[in-house]
Amino acid sequence: MHINHHINLPHDRKVFFVSDSHLGAPNAQKSLEREKLLVHWLTKIQSEAHTICFLGDIFDFWFDYSKVIPKGYSRLFGKLAELSDLGIEMHFFYGNHDMWAKDYFTHEFNMQIHKNPEFWQINNKIAYVGHGDGLGPGDKGYKLLKKVFASPVSRWLYACMHPRWGVGIAEYFSHRSRIANGNSDLLYLGESGEWQIVFAKEILLQYPEIDFFVFGHRHMALEIPLNKKTTYTNLGDWVRLFSYGCFDGAQMKIYQYPEMIIYSSSLNR
Repeated sequence: MHINHHINLPHDRKVFFVSDSHLGAPNAQKSLEREKLLVHWLTKIQSEAHTICFLGDIFDFWFDYSKVIPKGYSRLFGKLAELSDLGIEMHFFYGNHDMWAKDYFTHEFNMQIHKNPEFWQINNKIAYVGHGDGLGPGDKGYKLLKKVFASPVSRWLYACMHPRWGVGIAEYFSHRSRIANGNSDLLYLGESGEWQIVFAKEILLQYPEIDFFVFGHRHMALEIPLNKKTTYTNLGDWVRLFSYGCFDGAQMKIYQYPEMIIYSSSLNR
């Protein structure tokens, strides 16, 4: 196993995980309400945070233009700049809605960008961390489409398009996707039907030393024990649940904001 990132967590600091706020959707008013709440949460946790991990789909659409910044998100960006100045470590994992992030977040906020899931070691615990889309069996059409969108050629062609058209096209397809999916994100399909869980079990056979998996994407707050040692965790979202994950060195917990524990898992079982 290759550990991609090490975190030496002081006893009074924590690692926070958040995903799927889909800022920009479904309209400016609703997005602004969620953005303000997200900024409020970031302000609340900053005194405890050693590391903050944004596990994808923070934006309903994001593209790193070389000279243009997509309109909006000024409150969030101001808070990220403040957190960076405070020395808080921040990471951004590609989601399926914001896979075209490149280097803007790194230059402005000293945020590390990750394209794929990674093995992390936090003190003496091993975590497998990522957005979670396209994992496990099935969904071959989406996996092929993701490869096409993620290719350098696709990125270059899209960059050649005027932002007015580029953002408009992205918003159109995002809206159609939400209509097509309906409430499917609210349906738990069982361990054999949830592709992330199937994937986690397969990875665990290769790397039984993993203590916990952390994914987003499913918009469900889930904690599934995979064995006596290892737990699968899904963060939920910042659209309906306003949930997030927190690891304090001993336990991984999922909270709703304002504060309420949804799940708590001891990793010292």
